[in-house]
Amino acid sequence: MSEFFLELFSEEIPSNLQKKLRDDLLENFQKSFNEKSIEFKNSFSKSTPNRAVIVFEGLKKETIIKSEEIKGPNIKAPEKATEGFLRSNNITKKDLIIKKTDKGDFYFFKKKQQKIKTQNILKDLILENLNRIQWKKSMRWGHGELNWGRPLKSILAIYDKKKIDFKFHHIQSNNYTFLDAQFEERTKIVKDYKDYQSSLKKIEKIVDNDEREKIIEKQFDKIENKKNFLIDRNRKVLDEVINLTDQPNCIICKFDERFLKIPKEILIITMQHHQKYFPTHNIKGDLTNEFIVVSNKLDKKGLIKLGNERVVEARLTDAEFFWNKDKSLNLVKQVSKLKAMNYFEGLGTYYDKAQRMRKLGSMISDELLISKEKVELSASISKVDLISEIVGEFPELQGLMGGYFAEAQGFEKDISIAISEQYLPIGLDSKISKKPYSIALSISDKLDNLVGFFGIDKKPTSSKDPFALRRIALGLVRTIIENKKDFKIKDLIRYSASLYETQNLKLTNQNLFNDLEDFLIDRFKYYMREKNIRHDIIEASIENINLNTPTIEFDKAKTLNKLITNQSGKDVISIYKRASNIIESENRKKIKLDNTTDPGIFKSDFERNLLNKINDIRKYFSSIDNSENYEESLSILASAKEPLDAFFDNVQVNDKDENIKKNRLELLQMFCKTFENFTNFSKLETTK
Repeated sequence: MSEFFLELFSEEIPSNLQKKLRDDLLENFQKSFNEKSIEFKNSFSKSTPNRAVIVFEGLKKETIIKSEEIKGPNIKAPEKATEGFLRSNNITKKDLIIKKTDKGDFYFFKKKQQKIKTQNILKDLILENLNRIQWKKSMRWGHGELNWGRPLKSILAIYDKKKIDFKFHHIQSNNYTFLDAQFEERTKIVKDYKDYQSSLKKIEKIVDNDEREKIIEKQFDKIENKKNFLIDRNRKVLDEVINLTDQPNCIICKFDERFLKIPKEILIITMQHHQKYFPTHNIKGDLTNEFIVVSNKLDKKGLIKLGNERVVEARLTDAEFFWNKDKSLNLVKQVSKLKAMNYFEGLGTYYDKAQRMRKLGSMISDELLISKEKVELSASISKVDLISEIVGEFPELQGLMGGYFAEAQGFEKDISIAISEQYLPIGLDSKISKKPYSIALSISDKLDNLVGFFGIDKKPTSSKDPFALRRIALGLVRTIIENKKDFKIKDLIRYSASLYETQNLKLTNQNLFNDLEDFLIDRFKYYMREKNIRHDIIEASIENINLNTPTIEFDKAKTLNKLITNQSGKDVISIYKRASNIIESENRKKIKLDNTTDPGIFKSDFERNLLNKINDIRKYFSSIDNSENYEESLSILASAKEPLDAFFDNVQVNDKDENIKKNRLELLQMFCKTFENFTNFSKLETTK
């Protein structure tokens, strides 16, 4: 068994490009090895800022190329085509056979099974897969023709402890690695991955990404225990610093405590997103003025610590200036400036949007029984923070800053919270708006977005969603369901569309309402799938869904999903299926059934008992309101098992008398329709 080992050494590659490179390299080589029937036991990829590495272990020294038929040109094709096929396969015309296909008679060549040394295949595979690498951003340097993420300097390629000799563009392969990216004269010849890894470890360079993560996490734990605070281990930032270092070292830094008076979100975004630092919190959860830097070397003289503290000082000084300036600007007086800020072509300005939200929010306030004036005020000033310098510097903080500005200027707490939460939720698991004014503003914003973009036919396609409308619609669904607040969504959509018309903004999509309704139902289905509700229960719930009452359908589905494998759940489905199967069978014979049954021609108490049970269930469903207990409803449906079983055990549905037969079928149809007051049980699968 042998090992294949490849290292690509280059200038520093950014974290996002680096991860894609190592993933693509590994996937491409795995695919090529499988296509060429090259067996291996294990494979992996690693990377550092300067190195991308793939390793295949347990390779067989010989590869068996299986026999295969290779299709050539049509027998009527020009002679040159046939000659080219013969040359490319190194054969003569005697080796060809003719076979009939759907498209005519073609030449074929049967390639015999053969053994090939693995090392003889690798050279071509390496070149093929290096040329296959696609970069989101690439560059060309010097006089060469190679495009790469960053200038590629060296390719180390070893198989079975020997160099694989080839040339990729201007680079000749070799069997040595650079020990130092800055001093490239320091090289080391290596014979395999183990030798390579140990050579780098001796100079404290860690090639293994997972090992670097463990080192960082261990240092984090040590710092937390020593300082008695918690490090904000943002996963995205952690992934980046793991990829940006090969000698990770954690350094504790500080900024001036005066900056803690700035909203914490500004400090956190400055540290995490702009500088790749890790903020810290005390045991109460409050942000501290200490942060962690993961450097790429030891800070023996304290210069790295000093440099990073100066960088943060400068950025936070700017943020402090913007914050103090922006919070003093009167929000109401700034509203008119939104007229100069376009929202989207065909959908007006942000001023237009705020006015639409104000009127839409007013309609929603009636359903929430909250102050119309407060909702309208919060909507009117909800977008003003977009013209502030702090949001210009930190666009991730739109909404949040508006809430802080409103609070600083003495607006009621309900209003400031509503403004700060207007964009929530931002994902499937993120926080949602819970307070009534926040709900009103959040729904107003999301509905205006959806109606507007669907109205100008900018709806998502199967692969693209440039305006994040799926996320917005899912946020709308979550806000409604998780707050258990149903709204007259259809009326709100129509009213929202009319608001565009009153602003002389033409919505050109003639199928706006149907398109948007289907889209919201699809997001509702997606939400239920993510909540692990069975697919058949989802289909049953969607069958007759009313967008004005999605919380009812969701709660029913959730309850049914919970109880469907219990005895009561099994009973409900089995007795429904038993009755509906007979109805379906008779419907295929085109027997016309009425929606009532005649007790006057019943022949037994079993029929009367079943009708009595049906009437009891009907009375129950007609008496319940929005406080329905869905577990109780299923229990009541399950209680029909005894009279239905007794009916089937003692009554022959297919009576010789056609009137009696029809009457009994109508009784069973009534039974099924009574069950469908809960959900469409015909969509459910029988549970064993």
